Amino acid sequence: MKLLSSIAIRYLLARKRQSIVSLLGIILGVAFFLAISSLMRGTETDFIRRLVDNSPHINITPEFRLPREQPAVITYPDRLVEIRNVKPVNETRGILNYNQVIESLKFSNPDIVASPTLNDQAIIRGAGRNYSVTLSGMIPEDIKKVTTVEKYMVEGTVDNIISNPDGVIIGANLAKNLSLYMGNNLTLTSSTGQVRNFKIVGMFRTGRSQYDERQAFVTLKRVQALTDRANRTSNILVKLSDPYQAKEIADDIESRIGYKAVSWQEASEDMISSLVVRNIVMYTVVSAVLVVAAFGIYNVISTVVIEKHKDISILKSMGFRASDIKNIFVTQGLVLGVIGCLVGIPLGCVLMFSLSQVSLKAPGSSEAIPMPVDWGITQFLIAIAFALGSASIAALLPARKAAIVEPVDILRGS
Repeated sequence: MKLLSSIAIRYLLARKRQSIVSLLGIILGVAFFLAISSLMRGTETDFIRRLVDNSPHINITPEFRLPREQPAVITYPDRLVEIRNVKPVNETRGILNYNQVIESLKFSNPDIVASPTLNDQAIIRGAGRNYSVTLSGMIPEDIKKVTTVEKYMVEGTVDNIISNPDGVIIGANLAKNLSLYMGNNLTLTSSTGQVRNFKIVGMFRTGRSQYDERQAFVTLKRVQALTDRANRTSNILVKLSDPYQAKEIADDIESRIGYKAVSWQEASEDMISSLVVRNIVMYTVVSAVLVVAAFGIYNVISTVVIEKHKDISILKSMGFRASDIKNIFVTQGLVLGVIGCLVGIPLGCVLMFSLSQVSLKAPGSSEAIPMPVDWGITQFLIAIAFALGSASIAALLPARKAAIVEPVDILRGS
């Protein structure tokens, strides 16, 4: 094997310029593959992290996946008459006995953190205008567990609403529009027409203008009183230690309690599908660079095979087998692939580090956002495997031609 490797390297050095060009193709291919894939995977990871952090892993609502069957349908399964225009019974919507539901969830899975919330549309009057907001009533002690409001607080803390049951936490943009400050009072009118004054005890800024201008948090008891929905909640928010198990756990919860349980994967299925398509396009485009470099290797080794027909014949006459000849030229491709990876990976790391130092300020954003770069080992392994694989396949095709050279024909012709 040592002899075959030395012959392979000597053949490569015989065409230095072409070998260097092919080697540069592999180096640049690996480097750009790492830079682009790390950036794409970094943006995907950052997007999913924001999606997972800023939304409940599972959202339980007082709905059912399938509509309830009517008694007549159950009684007469082989009916000939179809029942239509059934008028639903007027009832107060919401999850009843939500405390028992939460206790059963925690008992079935200790890793579950669940909290009830009651949402309602409300009107805030101020600065001569009416603002429609989503009023979320929550248990104050659970706000930090199932939401990310705490890390976006710019004034006050979530704990302030615990010590002041008549307090409200609103977005900083909403407070600016209303010309309100910490400690000021505001008037909320619920969808049922009830009016109540609240004191501003905290402000948050998430960077999402619609959320910052249309969201307010108060205690659960206050919203229940404003909406006449005692002992009811509109949602149960669930957080998990492993968010990627949300879909399986949501299916289990739904089968046990009956209420509709929607995981974050299901709620964002369209966006996750677009990420998959984007990854396919990204890997296809980036891999094309390595494919082009593989054609350079094919060209170099094919030229060497044509030029070295006489040498191949002499080697076969000396006792080298066809498999030995094939290994010589495949080794050339592997040598170019290995050297390309050894040089391309450090160059790729330099490009990745340079990208991570770049910050972009999106239009309308208040602060610059650094480029998210993923340093996971997976993309390095993919780059190495693809570089070595393409180099080996590019070398294998001319190597097979070299292996079938007949020494008698070549030597007689010469």
